[in-house]
Amino acid sequence: MTNPLLQPWNTPFGIAPFDQISDADFMPAVEQAMAAQIAEVEAITGNPAPPDFANTIEALEASGALLDKVLGVFFTLAGAESTPERQDLQRQFSPMLSAHSSAISGNKALFARIAAVWEARDGLDLTQEQARVLMLTHRGFVRAGAALEGASEGRMKEIKSRLAVLGTQFTQNLLADEREWSMTLSEADLEGLPDFVVDTARAAGAETGADAPIVTLSRSLIVPFLQFSPRRDLREKAFRAWEARGANGGDTDNRAIAAETLALREERAKLLGYINFAAFKLETEMAGTASAVRALLMEVWEPAKRQADADAQVLTAMMQGDGINGPLAPWDWRYYAQQRRSAEHDLDEAALKPYFQLDRMIDAAFDCATRLFGLNFAPLDVPLYHPDCRAWEVTRDGKHVAVFIGDYFARSAKRSGAWCSAMRGQAKFPQVQAPVVINVCNFAKGDPALLSYDDARTLFHEFGHALHQMLSDVTYESVSGTSVARDFVELPSQLYEHWLEVPEVLAEYATHAKTGARMPQEMLGKVLGAANFDMGFQTVEYLASALVDLDFHDGAAPQDPMARQAEVLADLGMPAAIRMRHATPQFAHVFSGDGYSSGYYSYMWSEVMDADAFEAFTEAGGPFDPEQARALERNILSTGGSRDAAELYTAFRGRLPGVAPLLKGRGLVAADQ
Repeated sequence: MTNPLLQPWNTPFGIAPFDQISDADFMPAVEQAMAAQIAEVEAITGNPAPPDFANTIEALEASGALLDKVLGVFFTLAGAESTPERQDLQRQFSPMLSAHSSAISGNKALFARIAAVWEARDGLDLTQEQARVLMLTHRGFVRAGAALEGASEGRMKEIKSRLAVLGTQFTQNLLADEREWSMTLSEADLEGLPDFVVDTARAAGAETGADAPIVTLSRSLIVPFLQFSPRRDLREKAFRAWEARGANGGDTDNRAIAAETLALREERAKLLGYINFAAFKLETEMAGTASAVRALLMEVWEPAKRQADADAQVLTAMMQGDGINGPLAPWDWRYYAQQRRSAEHDLDEAALKPYFQLDRMIDAAFDCATRLFGLNFAPLDVPLYHPDCRAWEVTRDGKHVAVFIGDYFARSAKRSGAWCSAMRGQAKFPQVQAPVVINVCNFAKGDPALLSYDDARTLFHEFGHALHQMLSDVTYESVSGTSVARDFVELPSQLYEHWLEVPEVLAEYATHAKTGARMPQEMLGKVLGAANFDMGFQTVEYLASALVDLDFHDGAAPQDPMARQAEVLADLGMPAAIRMRHATPQFAHVFSGDGYSSGYYSYMWSEVMDADAFEAFTEAGGPFDPEQARALERNILSTGGSRDAAELYTAFRGRLPGVAPLLKGRGLVAADQ
């Protein structure tokens, strides 16, 4: 039978025909697509004409389109709708794709042509974007080891192949631990929990075939349980299971994987002439050096830790008031912080949550994009990979811009967290193609589905990434959308979160699930007033992860990462009742691949910019100022990686920002400072 992955997709806007694709199609499609790209590369190297931008760089840009098409489908399914068959395929694909990448980056004839174009660049009359693509292509080949010879070249291929295998195994181990643990709750155990937590626990039990409500390790369930359960023993049991993910011993333990990964990264960097992996990784980022990253993180650490220490004293007193002696524990913090929030801000989460309906928050995110950028969203009725998924056509002035897919609900087959990816990126070469963008989240399912305020922020965050993809307007796909420096990529997403906090947005879209009434003005004021509540805790848990990640890579790789993690936290004076947001065995950002390795700091680096960027709107005509919106799209959202990140931000704001707006935005300094 014909393999649908290898055929033209005669579907609306070229969306993948998910209803026609089977797992058996992937292996032959990947093999054929890899062979097709190798043939395309051989055509480049076999071209008798002298190398130039068109016959070498553009030809390389045009290669691999079939492979990108196939893998766009596969990795969407592998992350959001995993099965044992797909996990097995992923394990097989990891070394295959690594070897394929190495075969291209290690092709001496290809690199010689790229180097020749690079050397002749000043006389080629290239556009600004072409010059950028040439630089990135040449630099990427050098950093991949194209200039290595002999044993070093062979060792680099071995390292990259092994790292690909380890990253896949790390992710699958974590998913297995999250999927396999649950805690059954009796009716008595439900006492004190608000209805939305009980409903979510019952739904989780029903999904797994249990006859009783359960707590799982899905963040959308375990965090509310830790916030509201008065049963300290159950909170401790749930928290310890959550903390133990990836470190339970046996086949799914990630600790040895982390150690081997760090050692291989260090060896890889040294083969390329760098002192350590952080120096290699940060060379291409805005930060540039580990010392610059550490300086930023420590500038925020001190005020954050002071706030967290002060909060810990308050929470400890509350706990002791309940007759519990001894120190505040990690499974106590969220519970007493929630009680304090209710008392100080008079916010009842159970009364608040019906105002944050998923559908209304999607409408809010769309409406902000309409008001800012003139985008319109119309539902599409097309086959997708799961019944929970939804699709929209995105247009502007009646013209097609993109397809947007939303997959919002938690499932046992979906990896944890939230992410945005482009199943097809925007480009104008070798032909015009509009993006197909997907947001994947892990919200608790309900009828209607209700979000926490943090969930709503996550929805806006991921949609900010989607806008970066959808509004991209460049020629070459390699620099389109989110193909930017890692510490710049979070700017559009974190900036978009600010529009959720705009009072007129909440006033319009925070409507009650049963009555349809708008959120009362008094409650709205309390929500916005509590936006920075517990920010010491949130900042400390994040910074601890970022500083451990940086330490792992800025120096010799630790033989025992868990021991080194403990040393770093002790040196920081980490508050005893706060844990890292992502401890090493669960740190998928860092160990499922190289994406955020030595780069978890980038959320805060971008936050320095997003706090400053939103001030540009505040200083102008307000959050929907049309001139600022045009400037944001022109200088950041449409440009992808076609120019240097610092240059792009400076073009938008006129300068690079300092840390003061971030500290003020997080409530870690007095508002008048």
